[in-house]
Amino acid sequence: MSGAIYGVGLGPGDPDLMSVKADRLLRSAKHVAFFRKAGRAGRARKIVEGMLRADVVEFAMEYPVTTEIPLSDPRYNEILSGFYAEVTAHLCSLASGGEDVVVLCEGDPFFYGSFMHLYERLKDTCDVQVVPAITGMSAAWTATGAPITWGDDILTVVMGTLGEDALADAMARADALVVMKIGRNLSKVRRALETAGKADRAVLVQYAAMEGESVCALSEYDGETLPYFSIIVVHGQGRRP
Repeated sequence: MSGAIYGVGLGPGDPDLMSVKADRLLRSAKHVAFFRKAGRAGRARKIVEGMLRADVVEFAMEYPVTTEIPLSDPRYNEILSGFYAEVTAHLCSLASGGEDVVVLCEGDPFFYGSFMHLYERLKDTCDVQVVPAITGMSAAWTATGAPITWGDDILTVVMGTLGEDALADAMARADALVVMKIGRNLSKVRRALETAGKADRAVLVQYAAMEGESVCALSEYDGETLPYFSIIVVHGQGRRP
């Protein structure tokens, strides 16, 4: 019999925020796969430290590139496509041999995660099941201590990797706003928020639901870059009873 491949959402970082199903699958898994940068332990793997069985077989999927090549460079997609094809073949061979595999996914597997690229390559040939989870942005707005939306507010999620004009346009049309993938794009994101008239309400959350969590007004942050686990939120001010 063939095994199944589970894309298991771990949530934003705190193991206590995992679902019961995710916890059960993790603790019983013989094969566990996870993404990481070369030479790093991997954030997803750190989240489940102490939860895996003693004889677990780990498969570290190390990205061949992250930010070394610009996204616009044709080599970027070419290299990553080859990488995803390689790890997909390994996972598929395990499943074909009757083994179940749990793939660790930070946040929710279907929300801007690397697992999506595996899912698209596996879904027509393997039994792939997805376990949803709390997203990082949900943890971020919860950390601010205020609701992100009210009444009929429209929530918009944008990536800091977008062009400045596209960012400013999306921000201007949003009632409530979440900005992700900021990193070295912080200056551009700041300018777009200013153009959209939302800079004064922007709140920066770093490491939401993780060790080192911090929350401050974006205007109080004087750095030029941000760590990967950083999210900017602008709360909606919609209809209230």
